Amino acid sequence: MTPHVAIAKWTLEDYHQMIAAGILSDRRVELLNGEIIEMPPEGEPHAYYASTVGDYLRALLVEQAQIRESHPITIPATQSEPEPDLAVVQPLGREYLQHHPYPENVFWLMEFSDTSLKKDLEPKANAYAAAGIPEYWVINLQRMELVVMRNPVNGVYQSQTTLTEGTITPIAFPDVPISVRRLLD
Repeated sequence: MTPHVAIAKWTLEDYHQMIAAGILSDRRVELLNGEIIEMPPEGEPHAYYASTVGDYLRALLVEQAQIRESHPITIPATQSEPEPDLAVVQPLGREYLQHHPYPENVFWLMEFSDTSLKKDLEPKANAYAAAGIPEYWVINLQRMELVVMRNPVNGVYQSQTTLTEGTITPIAFPDVPISVRRLLD
């Protein structure tokens, strides 16, 4: 018989206290569903796509949204503070000195996934859906495809589409067509 293993769950307050105390300063981690998760090192393709897609979205959205690269968002309901590769959020300016974006500030999130693909498509997607984030995109760097998740209901995205070409328009910006090839090239 396998003994039961108890996992310590952390609150956002615990996590912030660890950050303030410097306990996590030498580690790449994020808080997801009350668990502190190590993030894999960022490879060259991941860094390249996050940077170039971030620049592309900034050019398209101009002042309609702020593009945050690898910065936390706070999801109080699930005790999570993930750091998506790109967060397209309301441009609230100095308000973000007081708090990271909350789910209601998020238009959509993006991850560029290679070794973290399973984590990004399952627990992260579920945390984002549970928070009511309307749209979540994952660029699968293994297959060079865009996975678009929409319509969160009860912690699960009800719609999932995989694209390799064409254009997509974000829910929040239906007048802004985004080239899928531009995201993947």
